[in-house]
Amino acid sequence: MATARSFSEEENPSDCEFDASEESDSDDNTDEESDPQVNGREPCKFYNKGRCRDGTNCQYLHMCKYALKGNCHYGSRCKLNHPRERRASSGARHRSTSTEPKLTDGRFYQWQLNTGNNWLDIENDHIIEAQYSLPHTKSIKLYNTQYGAVSIDFKRLKVYGKNLRVRRLDDGNTEWIWFCTLRRKWKKYGDKDSKGNPGPVKSSDVENKFQSNPTGSYTFNIGAETFEIKFKDMRQVGQNGKRKVTRRPLYRQKQVAAAAAARVSTLASVLQNIPLSNPQWQFEGKNGAWYIFKHRRGTSTECSVSSDDIERKYQQDPTGTMRFNVNTQSYELNFQAMTQTNLQNRSSRTIRRVLV
Repeated sequence: MATARSFSEEENPSDCEFDASEESDSDDNTDEESDPQVNGREPCKFYNKGRCRDGTNCQYLHMCKYALKGNCHYGSRCKLNHPRERRASSGARHRSTSTEPKLTDGRFYQWQLNTGNNWLDIENDHIIEAQYSLPHTKSIKLYNTQYGAVSIDFKRLKVYGKNLRVRRLDDGNTEWIWFCTLRRKWKKYGDKDSKGNPGPVKSSDVENKFQSNPTGSYTFNIGAETFEIKFKDMRQVGQNGKRKVTRRPLYRQKQVAAAAAARVSTLASVLQNIPLSNPQWQFEGKNGAWYIFKHRRGTSTECSVSSDDIERKYQQDPTGTMRFNVNTQSYELNFQAMTQTNLQNRSSRTIRRVLV
């Protein structure tokens, strides 16, 4: 069984089984999303926009381009044509060819790889899903697969440097969360600010607009200023500049199907058996130095948690939160945002998970 491991930019991931790399802080927009192909043919962009005039004479595929990439969230309700696939015989485990809609077998999600012939399930894909749900994670590297080391780009859902395709099948019930960058950190649309005021835009509103037109945009106002979220560019544009935007699934830990639940280990059980490293949780001080969380009693600075306590909580839910006390002050750790917030004065500082 493969093990899982994430790393920060300072670390060398060369001997990991799974590596997750984080989104850089630069605001470049050089990546272009390539369209999928079937037998060398690309999907018709006009058909996908609902206005191809060539009909059956069109030289391009009249198929939903999101379905071809394995991430159409309408599923069987989509108005566009979807490729079909059928289950292979029971002797060919995890293999499929073509006559059923590209939905999961009852699980919340399925991550699969394709060499050109068949789609094969990736074992322990809950680890991939947990990392994919974090807005700052831009890719993951899988080791010891039957194809060797495989790096998956989460932004474009493609495999780096190999003749492989990747897709994420969905049960149609995923809750998608929208984030934008704010002061070099990812912030969910609709979250409260430091004063406790909710944001002017709900993540669900952005998602509803995206579902109605994935190549369109969402416009909103803050005071007299107008902002536009451009879905194709994944950018929020305003009068004073632009911000990066991303869309990630809300992580669901338990599987729907009992058979799948018995077959797929939880993220916690995998992480608990990592022999290669000792995760250490640290917080950034005002001087820019990093300090380890230590459980202290009977000192001038009493802390109710240790680095190991935080790691155990993180393994249970890598997208959740954890509360603790330092003297009389209460704090909350947010694993998704990688921040520590003082619940009294709402001040925040950065935390990180380092493998030593």
